[in-house]
Amino acid sequence: MTVTHGHPLTAEITDILVAHCGLDADAAARAPAASLEELGMDSLALLELSAVVADRWQVSIPEQSGQLSIPAVADLVARRSDPPGHTENGVFIDAPLALVWEITNDVANWTELFTEYAVVEILHRDGHTVRFRLTMHPDENGVSWSWVSERTADPVSRQVRAHRVETGPFEYMRIHWRYTEELGGTRMTWTQDFAMKPTAPVDNAAMTERINTNSAIQLAVIKDRLERIARQRDGQGRPAAGDEPTEAGDE
Repeated sequence: MTVTHGHPLTAEITDILVAHCGLDADAAARAPAASLEELGMDSLALLELSAVVADRWQVSIPEQSGQLSIPAVADLVARRSDPPGHTENGVFIDAPLALVWEITNDVANWTELFTEYAVVEILHRDGHTVRFRLTMHPDENGVSWSWVSERTADPVSRQVRAHRVETGPFEYMRIHWRYTEELGGTRMTWTQDFAMKPTAPVDNAAMTERINTNSAIQLAVIKDRLERIARQRDGQGRPAAGDEPTEAGDE
């Protein structure tokens, strides 16, 4: 049930329609799945509904709202009044910055770095910008999620900006990678800003929780794998990663 401030939002939308738009409350109760048009709401009634919703929740509803049921309007308002998602997660890695930069920006080999990706397909490269398709391992329902992303690395500032090209359930998804050298190693930080579509199966708050949970898992895996690689390179007497000329985008 969609709830705001302890009161079901469906009931609030119904109250607005009754008080401002001439809705027959009994008719709405008898047919909860009926669209607003089927409940007799004309264009003027829908304009009034839009005005009240905009004033109360600072949310605009689409012109096609007449095709929505009252619960669907309530869900749309709840999602659009939901603050955008924002997460920031980082990890300290006991490895040189140049090594961390080199390996984490080798997108073609992300299946060896992350545990969640089954396939990486490089679609296009242009300097330090790479466009690629990620396909995840099947989820608990046997679904393999896949999308296209694009990322641009700046080897001077040691930052990467990425975004989803195929947004899927997201209105947008932007990711900022930052790398900073610290005593004894490297700190890598992921910042993600996003918003879910009204039709998405989860809202911004739920996705924020999911991303925070999964980021902690993946960062721990990456830390372990990069630290093992750093130890192996040191053991082989190879030059320190900081002395190796590497630039993302040229993998």
